[in-house]
Amino acid sequence: MGMNFNVGEIISMDLPTSDLELVRENEKIEDDKERGLTFHCELYDTEIVRKLAQAFLPGLSTACVNNTTGDMFRNPGSVAADIRKEMVDYLTQRSERFVAESVVLEGDLVSDHPYDIISNMVDDFASLKLNLFSRVSGWLLSEKREDKIDDFVQEMEISGFWLLDRREAVAQILVKNVDLKNIFHCDKKFNTAEELAEHVVNCGFRTMNCTNEGCSIVFCASHLEKHDSACPFKIIPCEQQCSENVMRREMDRHCITVCRMKSVSCPFYAVGCQSTMPHFRIQQHCSDNLLSHLLYTLKTIHKGGSEEDLKKRVDQIVESSSGGLADARDARSLILKVKDVEAKLGPLEVKVSEKVSEEPNKAGENSSEEPIEAFNKGGEQSEEDKIGGEKSTETINKVGEELSSIQV
Repeated sequence: MGMNFNVGEIISMDLPTSDLELVRENEKIEDDKERGLTFHCELYDTEIVRKLAQAFLPGLSTACVNNTTGDMFRNPGSVAADIRKEMVDYLTQRSERFVAESVVLEGDLVSDHPYDIISNMVDDFASLKLNLFSRVSGWLLSEKREDKIDDFVQEMEISGFWLLDRREAVAQILVKNVDLKNIFHCDKKFNTAEELAEHVVNCGFRTMNCTNEGCSIVFCASHLEKHDSACPFKIIPCEQQCSENVMRREMDRHCITVCRMKSVSCPFYAVGCQSTMPHFRIQQHCSDNLLSHLLYTLKTIHKGGSEEDLKKRVDQIVESSSGGLADARDARSLILKVKDVEAKLGPLEVKVSEKVSEEPNKAGENSSEEPIEAFNKGGEQSEEDKIGGEKSTETINKVGEELSSIQV
């Protein structure tokens, strides 16, 4: 299980290949033997190996559940040891044949990434363990089945049934077998142990531990820059360019809570000031704009007051407050202070001319209605008015006739 496959033997045994390919492969093997390149670097991509090792338990659990579904005399735990051995043998053999299979499939491979390749092999193995009951029942798609698989995974983790380091040892072999492009493991060979030792010190696949306090991630030396750019425990300068250095994982909270450079609205936004500024400039902004904030506040208190009257009121309040208004940190506190000062100053004074002009306007409004009504009555007589006019004319005529008869 721990031996690497021989590419030349696999190809010659499983597939008809051209003589040229076989010659080239055999020549490579012979050259290695002649040069004595017997010391191989065994380093690999620790991130991929760890990720694969973590995928083995769910795969094993699925296979065990599939194999015991509907069986009253067996449970997943009773077959776990045997199925684990079968799984390791299956994955090893499949990975050793992968080079030959990839030649047959040519461009049909969905992915050439070791994790995807081996994960598919794990799924295939789990499917092979389906018993007759599992195949004919609809239970395969039920939530109960998924819960049972998850529960058995947790049970194996708690009991230490298949330790992580042992799973990683298996994953390491599988990665080397399917990594055709030598991207995820080192394929260097050397003449002597001394040459190998010198290489290991500088190999890009050598294991490194993160130096940031709190981080326990292990990675390859070639991934140092990548990890460093994303490590949540690294201390970095504030993204909003304040003077603080903050742990990357705490950056968002810092920027929206305590950072002096966070953007905030003016404390007097509620009364009309629409300014935004860095948090540390609030005090200076309030100090520089005291008069305008006071004017906004008076407009809120005395709605409808003229701009000129309110500005005069601002001057009166400033003179009477003896500098106490500068302590107000928001609209509410300033309104309370202004009302206290105004209680001493008395009602807001407005221009007399405006009062006088208002009274004639009101009188004009009332008087203007009367002429309009009179005009309407004079312009169009009603039926009653017409009848009344005719009666008055008849009365005058009768009186005239009586006077004339007396004179005769």
